[in-house]
Amino acid sequence: MVSADFSVNSGAVFTEAIGNDRLDLLTDYPFTRLANLLAPITPRANVAPVLLTVGEPQHTPPAIIEETLRASASGWNKYPPVGGTPEFRAATGDWLTRRYDLPAGLLHADSSILPLSGTREALFMLALLAVPTRKAGRQPAVLMPNPFYAPYEGAAVMAGAEPVFLSATRETGFLPDLDALTPELLERTALFYLCTPANPQGAAATPAYLAKAIALARQYGFVLAVDECYAEIWLDAPPVGALQVAAGLPYADGKPWSNLLVFHSLSKRSSAAGLRSGFVAGDPALIGRFSRLRSYGCAGMPLPILAASTALWQDEAHVEENRAAYRAKFAAAEAELGGRYGYYRPAGGFFLWLEVGNGEEAAKRLWAEGAVRVLPGAYLSRSNPGEPNPGEAFIRVALVQDTDTVAQACASIVRILG
Repeated sequence: MVSADFSVNSGAVFTEAIGNDRLDLLTDYPFTRLANLLAPITPRANVAPVLLTVGEPQHTPPAIIEETLRASASGWNKYPPVGGTPEFRAATGDWLTRRYDLPAGLLHADSSILPLSGTREALFMLALLAVPTRKAGRQPAVLMPNPFYAPYEGAAVMAGAEPVFLSATRETGFLPDLDALTPELLERTALFYLCTPANPQGAAATPAYLAKAIALARQYGFVLAVDECYAEIWLDAPPVGALQVAAGLPYADGKPWSNLLVFHSLSKRSSAAGLRSGFVAGDPALIGRFSRLRSYGCAGMPLPILAASTALWQDEAHVEENRAAYRAKFAAAEAELGGRYGYYRPAGGFFLWLEVGNGEEAAKRLWAEGAVRVLPGAYLSRSNPGEPNPGEAFIRVALVQDTDTVAQACASIVRILG
């Protein structure tokens, strides 16, 4: 905690704590922890570093981006509306309807979609929207898979909720076990973050799994936030989506999306992480309140970026090329790794989740001996009482470089770790 001393005219000295003490409950961000871990280590000088830590695709972004930004340059001098443009909402609504085979007219884009400057800030801010002061007379709970995307935990803590880490291991299919959730926990749950395909394990939820999660959200009155940012990076079949499942469930009063929000991004789908463009869709009541909240705390997406994003959501050719590139990289990784380290072919995403015994030690060895930078799994997970940290024995490897580099890096992993 930071403190400040003030001297007043009387000569008395007062000390007052400065800052939100909830921040002290959080560890350093995973990549800060990794930088501190590897800082004392100098890799071999004759080896070019290979960075496989951040989920930042290194594919060449589609030419559509530059072309549309240039054509829309007159919009840089205008403040954009929080709700974006009708064209953006229509493009994303049409994409959702096509991608998830939604009944025509069921999704009303103007009331059910909100543009985002990337999904991270919105996933974080969602907790400010969803978490009340008390739930069922107790401290609210925010559920999340374990391992998890770090902003989920940060959002829960800073909103004053208890983050509840639901182990997502090989035994549970790399997704939280919904049957293990007790009524006592569900009654005080305000928000449940669910990622499918999962980061880092790549598991995709089934229709039955999503239907149960939606039913629990409605029964116990919490927000189900389904992070589908990896939904367009799949190997064999497109993962089912939460809106798709909700559309097939019984609903009353024309409210198919009640309690449900889904998040999508162009960072992975279009290799456009620097564009900072995504959207949230779902329950119109939640979207309306989210828009109100974001009006106070977020800048709208600039008009040229809205135009470029609209063009990207309307184009599928670059997405198919992108997907083919990832298939080639997974094939290269599989050829090098074989059955080692518990390798499996994920349903989606672009990560390898490799069991190496001790993730931190493996990360240090790979950096020192091969200049290969990976992320220890423990930096994405937490220990629950009486349970081992589900990420401690793992490393996450992001297949974001070109196919040859991925193959060479995987060969280095085998050579160094044995």
